[in-house]
Amino acid sequence: MVPSTTMSRRLSSFTDSLLQSLLALFVVFALLTQTSPARAQACCAGTGAVTPGRLALHEFALVGVQLKGGLMYGSFDQLGNYHALSQGSSEQNYEQDLFASLRLTRHAQVAGLVPFVETHRTVPGLAQTGGGIGDVNLNGRYDFTFAGASRFVPGIGLLAGLTLPTGRPPESPNAGPLAAGATGIGALQGNVALALEQSYGPWLINLTGALAHRSARTVTSAEASVRSQLAPQWTVLAALAFVFRDERALALSASYATEGDSKLDGQRVPDSGHRLTTLTLGGLWPMSDRLRLQGSVFWNPPIDGSSLSQPALIGASVTAVFSWL
Repeated sequence: MVPSTTMSRRLSSFTDSLLQSLLALFVVFALLTQTSPARAQACCAGTGAVTPGRLALHEFALVGVQLKGGLMYGSFDQLGNYHALSQGSSEQNYEQDLFASLRLTRHAQVAGLVPFVETHRTVPGLAQTGGGIGDVNLNGRYDFTFAGASRFVPGIGLLAGLTLPTGRPPESPNAGPLAAGATGIGALQGNVALALEQSYGPWLINLTGALAHRSARTVTSAEASVRSQLAPQWTVLAALAFVFRDERALALSASYATEGDSKLDGQRVPDSGHRLTTLTLGGLWPMSDRLRLQGSVFWNPPIDGSSLSQPALIGASVTAVFSWL
């Protein structure tokens, strides 16, 4: 077995190497942008690099598949302090998403996403693997204005969605002793968001704020049944994308999600809130006019206070999208 002190040193070395690699990549990216003036439209390829399921202005419909994997390397406690994984503990998360989008008008589009979720979790003396269909999401978007159409007025988009409790909640008997079989939150969730974006030559800047409200639900155990409700969740995302002349794109984004304490039978549960900070570096590569690939790496930085009562993950995703023009 690896001593915890040795594991901590390895995680620290791994974090330092990751930061150095990201810094080197960003330096190379900056040099490329200075020597290769882009000619593509940032509002098309740039938005695809940030949100792969979104239709570009010239697209009528699309279908896609996204494969995602994440490795837990630590966690944040109820005070926001970061802790490396203890000896003998581990967690790997995997997800496969099928999604499709359809344009209703020039300004309106709708989309749906079906996730399949798997988790492998171990603690000293016990290991469990589980998974299944996750919570299905339906959403719509209406763009009042488009990025780049005006020098002074940014693109303004209103988003609304509904996440259905089709997944398996954590308290389900089929979730297992480590809840590795849990694939959803067990509650109906409504989402609304406002997105602002503007393009400057090959650059695209995006700022999105979102609010999610989860319905109350009954949680039944062998001892009793209680009425549980998660607090509303607020999310802010900021992204910067650069589009090269051949419509390849790179995007760097940061998101911060926060929610207050949950309630049991109408009473607030102290120290049950969550916060999560995520950094993502993504890229888009057009294979043809209709087929594009996207890859990304994401990371919850192990910085005290950046997250609260959440696991710290590092992972990657790859996405293939086919569209109709």
